[in-house]
Amino acid sequence: MSIKENLENVKQNIANAAIKTGKKPEDITLVMATKTVDVDRIREAIKAGGNIIGENKIQEALKKYQELKDEKVEWHFIGHLQTNKVKDALKFAHMIHSVDRLPLAEKLDHRLMQEVRSLDILVQVNTSHEESKYGIEPEKAISLIKQIAKYDTLNIRGLMTIGLFTKDEVKIRKCFKVLKALCDTIVTEGIDRVQMDYLSMGMTNDYQIAIEEGANMVRIGTAIFGARNTPDAYYWPSEKKDQ
Repeated sequence: MSIKENLENVKQNIANAAIKTGKKPEDITLVMATKTVDVDRIREAIKAGGNIIGENKIQEALKKYQELKDEKVEWHFIGHLQTNKVKDALKFAHMIHSVDRLPLAEKLDHRLMQEVRSLDILVQVNTSHEESKYGIEPEKAISLIKQIAKYDTLNIRGLMTIGLFTKDEVKIRKCFKVLKALCDTIVTEGIDRVQMDYLSMGMTNDYQIAIEEGANMVRIGTAIFGARNTPDAYYWPSEKKDQ
């Protein structure tokens, strides 16, 4: 199928999952995960109605941004962000999904203060407790959020997680249930300057399950653009995991 047909199919699946759980289809935000996808194919997806691009690698994103900057789309950074890449990330990102440690928040705040602006962010939580994945541990997330909330330049808009990569639906759902429960707890705490507008969870293999468990933002690449030559993951083991 064409990218347009794929995108239409994904949107229909999103609508079905939303309706199944009493949500409105338009309340689910689709982020097109475009890692390794060439510019022409991204343009095709934009023409077909995709309006949010999600990139994992800073250098790849910057190159694409230069070629696509005239397109009316939002750019989200959804991969692991190293502190030494903050300046470059802020050249294109409207939202960063992967803030998971205080040093990164501090670096973002410092740069944003210089630029006299603020940025929407999501706090990434490692709900699967896998060492290979980035994200703050669920039990430490609220403490981190309270610390990040002190920075006026950072607008905490919600949470992000990556579900366990398995065919066991029960285990996948457990990851998403953990994030939804954490979100609900944060809401009840009423932390100043913290909004839980978005639960970014769900990719090609599990986005319908994620929506059923409370996701209102999904990050989908393979189902739209086809199989990649690289593993469909949102972290890169080759990168140094800075703290």
